[in-house]
Amino acid sequence: MGIAAGAMVAMAVVLVVRLGDGSSLQSIGLYGAAFVLSGAVIEMSRRGRTRLGMAVLVAGFALVLGLDWYL
Repeated sequence: MGIAAGAMVAMAVVLVVRLGDGSSLQSIGLYGAAFVLSGAVIEMSRRGRTRLGMAVLVAGFALVLGLDWYL
C-alpha cells in the first residue's frame, strides 16, 4: 500500500506540473488515469489482493508512460 501511495503522490506532482506546463489534454488525462489507478491499487491492497494490485500498478504505469511518450 505504501508503494501505491507513493506512486499516487508522484503522479499528482507530475499532473500539477503538466497542468502548469500547458501540455496536451491527452497527456493530462493519462496522468489523471494513473492517479485513479493508484487509488484502485490501494483499495486492492486493503482487500488482500496485494500481488494483483502490484501487477496492475506496474502494467498501468508502464502503459501510461509509454503512451505519454508516444503522444
